[in-house]
Amino acid sequence: MGLLHSPLAPLVALLGSCLLGLAAAQEAILHASAEGKPSLSRDYCVHYNPNWTRLPGSLENATSLSLMNLTGTPLCHPSDIPPGGIKNKAVVVQWGPCHFLEKAKIAQDGGAEALLIANSSILFPSSRNRSEFQNVTILIAVISQKDFEDMKQTLGDNITVEMYSPSWPNFDYTMVVIFAIAVFTVALGGYWSGLIELEHMKAAADAEDSEMRKKKEEHLTFSPLTVIVFVVICCVMIVLLYFFYKWLVYVMIAIFCIASAMSLYNCLAALIHRMPCGQCTISCCGKNIKVSLVFLSGLCISVAVVWAVFRNEDRWAWILQDILGIAFCLNLIKTMKLPNFMSCVILLGLLLLYDVFFVFITPFITKNGESIMVELAAGPSENAEKLPVLIRVPKLIGYSVMSVCFMPVSLLGFGDIIVPGLLIAYCRRFDVQNGSSIYYISSTIAYAVGMIITFVVLALMKKGQPALLYLVPCTLITISVVAWSRKEMKKFWKGSSYQVMDHLDYSTNEENPATTEEQTVPQ
Repeated sequence: MGLLHSPLAPLVALLGSCLLGLAAAQEAILHASAEGKPSLSRDYCVHYNPNWTRLPGSLENATSLSLMNLTGTPLCHPSDIPPGGIKNKAVVVQWGPCHFLEKAKIAQDGGAEALLIANSSILFPSSRNRSEFQNVTILIAVISQKDFEDMKQTLGDNITVEMYSPSWPNFDYTMVVIFAIAVFTVALGGYWSGLIELEHMKAAADAEDSEMRKKKEEHLTFSPLTVIVFVVICCVMIVLLYFFYKWLVYVMIAIFCIASAMSLYNCLAALIHRMPCGQCTISCCGKNIKVSLVFLSGLCISVAVVWAVFRNEDRWAWILQDILGIAFCLNLIKTMKLPNFMSCVILLGLLLLYDVFFVFITPFITKNGESIMVELAAGPSENAEKLPVLIRVPKLIGYSVMSVCFMPVSLLGFGDIIVPGLLIAYCRRFDVQNGSSIYYISSTIAYAVGMIITFVVLALMKKGQPALLYLVPCTLITISVVAWSRKEMKKFWKGSSYQVMDHLDYSTNEENPATTEEQTVPQ
């Protein structure tokens, strides 16, 4: 049994992945130039919290500050300030060992105008103790360690910096890309599941041993009990990831590489099988294997390996991750089966609670006041590795100066595609069994509307949102209304088991019409 037929693959998709949002911090430009040589300058991306300190919107209005490198001292005590002082300077410190707000307080008391934190991750650190440092008004920003090293090598030791935050376009075109990917994936995955169901129905009509065929497919079906156990496992695993992230993240990356390579192969192989050309075969171990499939397997493995090696290359690695992610989601949607609407309601309902709890409730529990889901989706600030369970699309900013910022990205968790996708796949299979298409079309439209609602709320609240909070009600309510209006709720609720019993009863009476009468005759 392959990885995609085990609980590991859906677990990869759902752990820490049900999130649609943006990085919490706002981006800004740090314009650095060598003192005395204004022509020798570079632009770098920094992140800051605009709710604490406002930056000007253009370089012309930015304040020029001399940069002082204090990365060699922790700046956790006033005695760490050098004898020459830091008045009217922008000081650079390393992350840790004390809280960054403690460093900011010391720097502010020493007269500094800005505090730059050189960190291996570009994410803005949490504000867990902000209430204890209400008097801290100094500008606090985060710059990546790599950019700071480049700044020193390029511009030398005497550097002048100016920070400003250009405005973003009013409309975020990244959301259009995310929307297209999500709707395309669930629609295609559901339609593909329907095609497989149609093939099975045709095969069942000709098969002599339908029971063996049924048993062969049972491992792909989620029963209500299996759904509950699966969600419990997800909750346990996300907690383990939160506490042991720096080790488990590599396990998740390895599983994703294997599962996504297999998924990409399955998706492309389905296309190759329908092509009239490329049917040459070779004999191996007594079996005939298509040459095209051999090359395809090599291609899929290569794509996964290239992504694994260059996964932290922010400029283009997201393209490979999205390709592998789309294939991963498609393969799971067409492979995993929810047998009835009852299982769909249980799965979507429990994962909705799971999503809301780990996004909105956990900030009241965690020590740093951050959401477990948001922190895992974006990656803890002390760890540069990210969980590969997200569709990632950088903001489409054209040739703006903000192009130096490879962040933020819009994030869509695989769970936000796969979970509603399983419902849409069930609707499509139900339509195939009943000769209609109303459930499939309605559920797909409801999913698209749910995504639009999520985008609107995201734009209004300026904060990452659990997409299932909007997708689950939209899809479940819409499908329920359709089933009630067509007077098919009983059949839709019980699903394939209801139809199988009807089919067996009909077949038994068809083949042996005297059976019912014979059962009433005493022996």
